[in-house]
Amino acid sequence: MFTAPTLGANGHTSPSRRPNTLCIVMRCNTRSVEATLQLASSLAEVVVPGDVILLTGELGAGKTAFTQGFGRGLGVTEPITSPTFTLVHEYEGRIPIFHLDVYRLKHLDEALDLALPEMIDGDAVTVIEWGDVISTILPPQYLQISFHHGDSDDDRYIDFDLIGGGWVTRERALSACLTPWIEDRRC
Repeated sequence: MFTAPTLGANGHTSPSRRPNTLCIVMRCNTRSVEATLQLASSLAEVVVPGDVILLTGELGAGKTAFTQGFGRGLGVTEPITSPTFTLVHEYEGRIPIFHLDVYRLKHLDEALDLALPEMIDGDAVTVIEWGDVISTILPPQYLQISFHHGDSDDDRYIDFDLIGGGWVTRERALSACLTPWIEDRRC
């Protein structure tokens, strides 16, 4: 059985990239919660079943709001709430969504106990809040989205880090749907 190491004192690992992966980073800026919801909704245009999306950032940075907009873009009609205490919520839309919050996990093998491999291998999109905690056990292709507070209460900088060839091949489509919010590209 896989025995995972204990996470750091704060319960989190630092974000890491697998060696030899391609990456493209796009920085977007939203100036309101509604703009963040719209940006997330537009991302739904380019996802496919089996995609994994990691959301990272400080408390209150917009991870759950982003997931709400993303769900709206996939046609989810029920309210999307943070799975902080339940760890996993499932929503039905054009593509089903597994919404995880792994903030409270103390060991990486706890993610395996949540049936994470089965979720990722299924026909849903898996959205993981605090996903940097478990990035080392994820497949080699995922989209990491990092949220940073801006100058005002609702101002957010949102970095899209395309990890692995599957996301890199969709860079053009992703860039097109994020165009209204893109401020910078690098890598």
